[in-house]
Amino acid sequence: MYLKENIQLALEGLKANKMRALLTMLGIIIGISSVIAIMTVGDSLTAFVSDSMQGMGANNITVRLQSKDSDSKNAALSESDLITDEMLEKYTKMYANQVQAISLSKSGGSGKAQKGRKYANVSLQGVNDGYSQANNLEMISGRFIREADVKSNRYTAVVSDKLVENMFDKGSNPIGKEIRISFGDSFQVFTIIGVYKYEESGLMALGGGGSEEDVRTNLYIPLSTCSVLTSSGQGYQSLTVMAKTGVDTEKMSEQTGDFFNVYYVKNPIYEVSARSMESVMSSATSIMSVLSLAVAVIAAISLIVGGVGVMNIMLVSVTERTREIGTRKALGARSSAIRIQFIVEAIIICCLGGFLGIAIGTGLGYLGSVILGFPTFPSPFIIIVAFMFSVLIGVFFGYYPANKASSLDPIDALRYE
Repeated sequence: MYLKENIQLALEGLKANKMRALLTMLGIIIGISSVIAIMTVGDSLTAFVSDSMQGMGANNITVRLQSKDSDSKNAALSESDLITDEMLEKYTKMYANQVQAISLSKSGGSGKAQKGRKYANVSLQGVNDGYSQANNLEMISGRFIREADVKSNRYTAVVSDKLVENMFDKGSNPIGKEIRISFGDSFQVFTIIGVYKYEESGLMALGGGGSEEDVRTNLYIPLSTCSVLTSSGQGYQSLTVMAKTGVDTEKMSEQTGDFFNVYYVKNPIYEVSARSMESVMSSATSIMSVLSLAVAVIAAISLIVGGVGVMNIMLVSVTERTREIGTRKALGARSSAIRIQFIVEAIIICCLGGFLGIAIGTGLGYLGSVILGFPTFPSPFIIIVAFMFSVLIGVFFGYYPANKASSLDPIDALRYE
């Protein structure tokens, strides 16, 4: 019997038992659609995380103090352990051709800007002049903190456009105006010198938030002023180095770590770790890919269940068509022709289930990626692999029923009631 005739017989059999065929394909449909949807959402999530990290600065190198061993993790950090301005000055001179800027920051705690009934929640951040470059701050008006502000301990502030919307009348210019910030039982007055564009990070946006009025934004003040307000000492536990365009950040991060660790050879507790954002992004992407693959493999288990269902229905079909098989064999049909007929039927069932699964999985995956904000379609490779897998399931789970049908004795089959 020709392959074309086998396919026609299989399709006619499916039409005659539509509900049974659909239920048979259900496991295949669920398995294929789950794998494709999960891989698509995983690709979108990977792009989402990469974009969020890219916004933090692709050329950045994070430098921080860390414990030399696990036994000293909880050791108290003293001022003598911190990275000093003298270290940074020597580092900047040595790598002047590679360093674009160094970002320094200190937390000044949470506060609230108030003006009558109007208010805005803020987080005070003491920063230097290199902070805006390393963190891609977009200035709308005015200027950012300068070195002169830090050296003179000026009470100047750079605020977000969100704060301006909440605190000032529409169209008014906030530059040069004073703003009162209360934190704890005290307050401090700052002069606004600049307004930056507030951008909620992708990771924060995913988690949602409160009302627009309650959004907490950073209020940037000179680093030295923050130290005075918080009574904190000199030195830094962490900082960010922004490399110039074209610099190999991986190599530079190694050089940076080696430079600072010279000062920590005799320190029994701490050492300096330097890691480029590029390596962090690579690690995050790898982790996301592995997680997506692992979940997809778990989802693919349902394909095995679907294959068992196909085999079960094919065995029932062999039993129902025993007399038909006996008649065909009595008329001279070879065992191989009978075997191929039933394998083709199993493949047709799995292929139809695969097509439906691909369509449903593509739709669900695209919908999930749209929700994440990075619309993505499944890769052609995943679709081809999913379809080929469904064909293999048809061959694998269809072979046993087909082999059983082909091995029936024609006389016994004709006598079967």
